[in-house]
Amino acid sequence: MIINEFPSREITINNEKYLYFGGTSYLGMASNKEFQTTIFEGLKKWGTFYGSSRSANIKLAIYDEVENYFSNFLETEASVTISSGTLAGKMVIDSLSKSPKKFFHYPKTHPAVLHANSLPLFINEKLNPLLQNTISEEIVITADAILALETEPTTFEFLNSISSQKKITLVVDESHSLGIIGNDGKGIFSSIDSTRLKRKILISSLGKALGLSGGIIASDKKFIDYIKAQTLFVSSSGSNPAYLEAFLKSKELYKKQRKLLFDNLEFLARILKPNNHFYFNKKYPVIYSTSDILHEKLLLNKIIIARFKYPTYENYMNRIVITANHTKDDLEKLTKTIN
Repeated sequence: MIINEFPSREITINNEKYLYFGGTSYLGMASNKEFQTTIFEGLKKWGTFYGSSRSANIKLAIYDEVENYFSNFLETEASVTISSGTLAGKMVIDSLSKSPKKFFHYPKTHPAVLHANSLPLFINEKLNPLLQNTISEEIVITADAILALETEPTTFEFLNSISSQKKITLVVDESHSLGIIGNDGKGIFSSIDSTRLKRKILISSLGKALGLSGGIIASDKKFIDYIKAQTLFVSSSGSNPAYLEAFLKSKELYKKQRKLLFDNLEFLARILKPNNHFYFNKKYPVIYSTSDILHEKLLLNKIIIARFKYPTYENYMNRIVITANHTKDDLEKLTKTIN
């Protein structure tokens, strides 16, 4: 389906209106008028885009301001913003690949943090034996904070079962959790027990719940300085400075939108009947459906959800996304169809 407007809670197709429960704008920031006004103000100050290397002799102060904020917010020593979440993942994996390491990935990890020679973390639902031998080596484990077809955050208890001979670097993709899960939406990264880890690295898109153009990497200062020295970083433009300033100016708006979102989820939890054809958790704004029939029924009732073939999944993904912008009437119509 091709449309000629941003898909907020409603979209128009062939002159007919549909309710839209897709996308990733969980907090509704992408179409929020107040947020857009703040961005327009930022555009006048910073221009539409700053297409220069972050390592150039002229540097924009907003980058340090927003990165210092994220470092404090995410409880890391340092952070750096990148032009996209995917590029952030690629930079991290490329940088870690420059010295000998063995890579492992949690099931269905996002392709952005999937090394070409990565091995499965689990085999037949048991920890890979290569992680339990006595060989002393450096390993990298990549995982999503919340998987594409899950409603509960990933648990990292498996770290305790890995051999003490392994020096572990953990890379966590918070793209679908940052802004939603955790205290004030800080995600799960800071809560992951690091006693078994040599290093923790967070990567995330900023273009989902936060509604920004860009991505972020957060870790210890030594690693972030290493990223900033890499060819890929030096030769890339930064994220949009107008968006970053709008983010810093909109902290109260984010809190308001997050409250609206969780009010919607509480309301939905009260009226949605449990069913083995979908997964829902009132602490996360997505209903995952295993039923193509449900997708078709919703479409007949003029409700469109996200449905596409995801690279790390065998079947089509049916993803019903609840946002802060949906009304109670929207949710009642959705629920009536599902029930």
